[in-house]
Amino acid sequence: MLRFLPLKLGRLYRCLKLLLVVGLFVILLMNTHNLFASFQKNELTDRRFINLNKCPACFGTSWCRKFMNGQVSFETWGRLRFLDVFNVKNVYFAQYGEPREGTRRVVLKRLGSNQELADIDQKICKRATGRPRCDLIQAIYKTEFARLNGDVRLLTPEVVEGWSDLVHCPSQRLLDRVVRRYAETKDSGSFLLKNLKDTERMQLLMTLAFNPEPLVLQSFPSDEGWPFAKYLGACGRVVAVNYVGEELWSFYNAPWDKRVDLARQLMDIAEQLTNNDFEFALYLLDVSFDNFAVGPRDGKVIVVDGENVLVADKRLIKQNKPENYDVWYESRFEDCDKEACLSFSKESLCNRVTVDHNYYAVCQNLLSRYATWRGTTGGLLHDPPAHIAKDGQLEALLDECTNPKKRYGRFTAAKELRDYLTQLVAASSVTAR
Repeated sequence: MLRFLPLKLGRLYRCLKLLLVVGLFVILLMNTHNLFASFQKNELTDRRFINLNKCPACFGTSWCRKFMNGQVSFETWGRLRFLDVFNVKNVYFAQYGEPREGTRRVVLKRLGSNQELADIDQKICKRATGRPRCDLIQAIYKTEFARLNGDVRLLTPEVVEGWSDLVHCPSQRLLDRVVRRYAETKDSGSFLLKNLKDTERMQLLMTLAFNPEPLVLQSFPSDEGWPFAKYLGACGRVVAVNYVGEELWSFYNAPWDKRVDLARQLMDIAEQLTNNDFEFALYLLDVSFDNFAVGPRDGKVIVVDGENVLVADKRLIKQNKPENYDVWYESRFEDCDKEACLSFSKESLCNRVTVDHNYYAVCQNLLSRYATWRGTTGGLLHDPPAHIAKDGQLEALLDECTNPKKRYGRFTAAKELRDYLTQLVAASSVTAR
């Protein structure tokens, strides 16, 4: 009986595959007219499609001229609206063209699912009118997003604290940086909130509350060496960021030397975001293979999802000296049966100077044998060559980085792991010559 089980499962898999193909074919037939219309029309020039009609309850307008001029257009599959049912995150690939520079690939994001976007509309309406539906443009002027009028000089922590991960524990220094680098205004460069137009202030605050990813990318830009995708602009409720490359998951079964190089870069990112000259600690609260991408030319690893980034101002922590501020904080290992799960205390991240969270997140969810993603286990450094597996050093460092047995063991293991991976990369480059 057991002998026939794989055979039956194989037949079941083929049947399900056939049903899926047939289902897609039927959908295509039912949407033939819409299919041709989708290829003929550039929907990114439609104000309602990009929700430009909802501004200032939107993310910005800096790229609207490019959208309206037809300089931004969906790539082939992005034009097919009936496929949106599979695109829950509302992330699209598009082509952006400049007359003298040619075209290049960009990524368009709505910064949330359709339901999440509908929910924010309902919240705005309920706060303004008590009803779930209303004139959104009029309603937003009666919400906290319009509270800061032209007489308010600065964006202060007590106004926005806790609105999102970015401002879970904001310092004045962080908020001044966010305002000064806000890209959805022509007069950027000033930390004075009063220099923004009323609509620009509301857009900034709505972005901060709904999904602060654009503000993370703007405040810690790739041009200055931060490991994030480059922010390009917004129109309505669509933001454009630079296309980095294939997601990290695509390299799960890449040659060993490539995976070692990627692992070293990931540990370097963890270090940079934890300890830098600016004394801002950026803690990644959502770490998975989908949230990183790899450049096709330089092979550089970049963070491509900045929604869940908590920023702690170490300078302020040292100044205020909260209880146990100078006691090293160790993240607690949690062996769960879900994908990309992490255990952390936001309050501890906000109140400690020395924290191992980023090392823990990268080791557990990406590199070690505990990493689970899309039904696989083993992490990016799975199946090392025989001589490395026999040595045992790599496995021991990964285990200690993920689930330390010694007090403060993760701090030591993370440093030694970075050094060890650097040695492996150097050795492979010498061999390649």
